[in-house]
Amino acid sequence: MSFSSDVKEELSRQESGKRHCQLAELAAVFEFCGEAVPSGEGGKRILVRSDNVLVIRKSFTLIKKTSNIISHIDIRQNGRFAHSRSYLLRVDDAQDAARILDALKVDGREKDEVCRGQPTSPLLLQNDCCRRAFIRGAFLSAGSMNTPEKSYHFEIVCDTIPQAEQICSLLEGFGIDAKLVERKKKTVVYVKEGTQIVDLLNLMGAYVSLMQMENVRILKDMRNQVNRQVNCETANLGKTVNAAYRQIEQIRLLQEKGMFSKLSQPLREVAGLRLEHPEASLKELGEMLDPPVGKSGVNHRLKKIAEIAGQLEEREDNEE
Repeated sequence: MSFSSDVKEELSRQESGKRHCQLAELAAVFEFCGEAVPSGEGGKRILVRSDNVLVIRKSFTLIKKTSNIISHIDIRQNGRFAHSRSYLLRVDDAQDAARILDALKVDGREKDEVCRGQPTSPLLLQNDCCRRAFIRGAFLSAGSMNTPEKSYHFEIVCDTIPQAEQICSLLEGFGIDAKLVERKKKTVVYVKEGTQIVDLLNLMGAYVSLMQMENVRILKDMRNQVNRQVNCETANLGKTVNAAYRQIEQIRLLQEKGMFSKLSQPLREVAGLRLEHPEASLKELGEMLDPPVGKSGVNHRLKKIAEIAGQLEEREDNEE
């Protein structure tokens, strides 16, 4: 199973104890997966379609808890693959459907009109707990998440812009900065920042998945920190090697031109050690001297050698 499936499995087991929260979650499922269609009895019947059995199971439970109505479930095999199925939850009785639609504040008075994809009434989303339940239902019905080992990405796919704007507004109320993007005639609400996705898991009640994601984030942060440190040390090593190579070239130039013996004793000592230990740092060279000299002292002497070599090179260039 994917991480997204694990999150939905966990959320499907979350049960709100208060009816107003149950209605908010059911309203989200109806908004994204349901519709009210004309029935032969002159009223409406309710249909909830999904390829995810968790959505159907949750819808069945929420309808039973909020209205004490038993719905019916049909299962359809898709193609040749045994695991590919679609599910349909039905409330065929017009009076039962009317009770549910009334509880969900869905305007289904027009008998011949199909009610589908309407943003949920704000009356059902007045409390923080109800807004959390609604977001949980929306993600269960139309959301997905990337595996955090690969990338941080949370999204809910909406059929209409009003739906997406409602989700964005609810998320902003919890301090989550969601974005919108058009994709294949759908409007997608998405979040890409790892910390905010953790906050989302928390407000939906996916606490086990939250801990799993936090563990991944800690490992990734540690790995990134180690990589930064290694890169920094590699860069510093490269600078040290390049500087040592240049210093050796300058010392050998002085030897070739007979200038090495004219250097002062301290400069000759540092120059000799540099030739013997090309890989050594300035600090290590200073510790080899007798008496030892600090890093700045060694650097001063090598700079003096570089200055003398530079003057020699300049003089030779002018002579040419």
